[in-house]
Amino acid sequence: MPIRSILAGAGGYLPERIVTNDELARTVDTSDEWIRERTGIKQRHFAGPHETATFMGTEAARAALAHAGAEVADVDAVILATSTPDQAFPSTAVRVMAALGVKGGFGFDVAAACAGFIYALSVADGMIRAGQAKGVLVIGSEVYSRILNWEDRGTCVLFGDGAGAVFLRAGDGSGTDRGILSTHLHAQGTLGDILYVDGAVGQRGKPGHLVMNGREVFRHAVTRLAEAVDEALNANNLTRADIDWLVPHQANQRIIDGMGRKLGLAAERVVVTVDRHANTSAASVPLALNEACQDGRIKPGDMVLLEALGGGLVWGSALVRM
Repeated sequence: MPIRSILAGAGGYLPERIVTNDELARTVDTSDEWIRERTGIKQRHFAGPHETATFMGTEAARAALAHAGAEVADVDAVILATSTPDQAFPSTAVRVMAALGVKGGFGFDVAAACAGFIYALSVADGMIRAGQAKGVLVIGSEVYSRILNWEDRGTCVLFGDGAGAVFLRAGDGSGTDRGILSTHLHAQGTLGDILYVDGAVGQRGKPGHLVMNGREVFRHAVTRLAEAVDEALNANNLTRADIDWLVPHQANQRIIDGMGRKLGLAAERVVVTVDRHANTSAASVPLALNEACQDGRIKPGDMVLLEALGGGLVWGSALVRM
């Protein structure tokens, strides 16, 4: 009997503090108009001292378990994507395991920048299919506000903090196409210098700052994400008309609009949170997915395409029947 990873529940957490463009403009050489025109961002959430990657990831995980009707005892593994861990080690994933009270199993972090959640989802899916786990929490949790260069208006206005999570459950893959149909991962290390952090990240250490060549990232993002979308469809003998929802990485409204047009999807079939969340890196896809699941837009049986690209460059896609 084939095993498939069923996306049983989703959850999210956003920090209490909301920072508008106008508030940023008081200390950064920018304006609400400048930010909106170039990115579509109106506001973002910034973490408070207690809202660490562990704290936010734990809250998102609890929400995902509740949505799935699952218990902590159902969790065999925690795979957490982050570029802003609380410590170099132990991993944020095992800190989340401790906070949740997970007694056994295993956990580890995945570092793939903004594509981290897609990478983590792929790893979790492979482990479930291989029989290594039956219930896996996949989390993206980021506190980018702590690695931003506030003198670089081209990057500091783009990012926010938050966490999103899904709970995957092993299910019977025979006679149904519900669950993760396929995932597709890519990397091109020669492009690592167009988006990176110029130092190590750790709660007690001195973090580096995010550095980005926005023009180059934008150029590669449009091409690579389109390729990843077609790859997922071709792998499953599907067409763009078969997609009910696109849940893209929330980096820039123009990139999101371009991907929607390439798929031939009406704007209302593309989940957008970048206007309110900004770019939350590895948390952006699960946060957007959670919002659309919780408000009833995404329903059981819908075909959902997830995609993201981040520093590395790394990118990927996943096709899921809800």
